[in-house]
Amino acid sequence: MTPAADPAQRDLPALPHPIRWAAATAAFQIEGARTEDGRGRSVWDTWVETPGKVVDGATAEPGPDSYHRWADDVALTAGLGLDRYRFSISWTRVQPDGTGAANTAGLDYYSRLVDGLLEAGVTPFPTLFHWDLPVPLHEAGGWLSRDTAARFADYTALVADRLGDRVEHWYTINEPAMTTLQGYAVGALAPGEFLLFDALPTAHHQLLAHGLATRVLREAGAQAVGVANNHTLVRALHPDDPADRVAVTAYDILHNRVFADPVLTGAYPDLSQFGHTMPVRDGDLDVIAERPDFYAVNFYNPTTVTAPTGADNPIPFDIVPTPGAPVTGFGPEWPIVPETLTALLLDFTERYPGLPPLIVSENGASFPEPDRAGRVDDADRISYLDGHIRAVGAAMAAGAPVEEYTVWSLIDNFEWADGYTQRFGLVHVDFDTAERTPKASYDWYRRVIAENRR
Repeated sequence: MTPAADPAQRDLPALPHPIRWAAATAAFQIEGARTEDGRGRSVWDTWVETPGKVVDGATAEPGPDSYHRWADDVALTAGLGLDRYRFSISWTRVQPDGTGAANTAGLDYYSRLVDGLLEAGVTPFPTLFHWDLPVPLHEAGGWLSRDTAARFADYTALVADRLGDRVEHWYTINEPAMTTLQGYAVGALAPGEFLLFDALPTAHHQLLAHGLATRVLREAGAQAVGVANNHTLVRALHPDDPADRVAVTAYDILHNRVFADPVLTGAYPDLSQFGHTMPVRDGDLDVIAERPDFYAVNFYNPTTVTAPTGADNPIPFDIVPTPGAPVTGFGPEWPIVPETLTALLLDFTERYPGLPPLIVSENGASFPEPDRAGRVDDADRISYLDGHIRAVGAAMAAGAPVEEYTVWSLIDNFEWADGYTQRFGLVHVDFDTAERTPKASYDWYRRVIAENRR
């Protein structure tokens, strides 16, 4: 790569007005210590212990070992100059079976982390649920059961009672779309169910859990509460083909609108084409649509679809590679098209009048990197982040109310079914020793943050 093409040598992206800057992680992906201090078992413990479920056989143990090395992570957040650190709280550390009294040792861990962040001048911004559903709740129906939403509210109260005196900003649930679509519909992620459209009730119960938790947190004095939804800009492979446009509408409903509309409008889109309605009871939508203090968007890539092939295909679309787009380490399923983030943020701004402030709550990319490294010059990641931060700036200039941007991820971590084969971090982690080494992207992001505060 020539110096002129090196993204680290370009002018840094400059946003139209100041925003907050963050980086994110998730408990199961970084903590390790899966059997320590009374932690219970989640559906992901079952997944990693099932042969063939993780491509490299990784078990998320010890991984970055953040349960013991949390202070190292705090130092990294401070070194970047972050405004906020997004981490998640493990339901099974706090409430091992998903019901009953709190596990004091688990709450002690998060209390130490919160205090460390505050001492470092970084605002803690925890997520209450990042996919680690307790096994006993799964066995009782999981997110197919309405009762799980009530149990989530109980768990939220335990966390708020311990941390609410110092934590004022909260994400309730991370990516309910991925839990529904990948966890329950096609079985690509834990808990590994294959229900297709029969998975749709899990969306409603997760959103109900978000609404119930929002009320609990506000009663505990929270200043800002919202849900972090994964969203994608859906495009047609053949834009002039009416059948492809129908496929776009179907996929947009399932991936985007089922999860955004109830929160932002108080109603679900029409699901009749999928042969389903949601199991809504009186008052549910009022709970779900209680105005959030922000709306959070996890964004990685657009999705290109076309009309399905085969007369017996039960799915009304086929997901296909995005023509001409470069890709991340995941290959064609993760195309890199930064301008689609601009388009998505503006679409939300126009589609939902009175939209609350927007947070880009995850954005990042994985590329092939060595298992051991003294220094990783990750120019591809810098280019990806540079393009997407500029895309955020373009959306802001056009009127999107973006107030925060978050890189996924602070450190390399366990990447779910892909184990340790995908590295998203600004910081390299040796998964044998847990040694942390900042990459070139870490220094670049630090400079972006500093320059945009001037």
